Amino acid sequence: MEEAVDDRKACGCMKILIVCGSESDLHIAEKVGFILEGNKVDFDLEVASAHRDPEKVKNLVNRGYSLYIAVAGLSAALPGFIASITDRPVIGVPVSAKLGGLDALLSIAQMPKGVPVACVGIDNGENAAYLALRILHMCRQKEKPLKP
Repeated sequence: MEEAVDDRKACGCMKILIVCGSESDLHIAEKVGFILEGNKVDFDLEVASAHRDPEKVKNLVNRGYSLYIAVAGLSAALPGFIASITDRPVIGVPVSAKLGGLDALLSIAQMPKGVPVACVGIDNGENAAYLALRILHMCRQKEKPLKP
């Protein structure tokens, strides 16, 4: 089995912010963190609501992370709000809080032109982490190509 590549060294100061819209979403965010930790990727985990505390979200984005993973249910405004104030990649993870998560899925997937958000499956924090790893890998592509 191949060793995990330390993206902290390969990509310089690349760091991910995992942010949840509420504490009830933390169980999904922890799945993201587990995958990132296993691949030696630096990240912070925060709880901040686009509706209840937009200034906190803005302050988090202003720290200048390389990539954002936003975990949110219901109207799931958080990923789109983050995407509207950064030019960095944003991955949205819809949470099955109500309506089986379809409300959150559609909110994240149906962003207006110019405000892109990548969307993974409902409650699928693991795929958000794997997508983030692929995006981070692009920065070190010339150093070490992916194996098929």
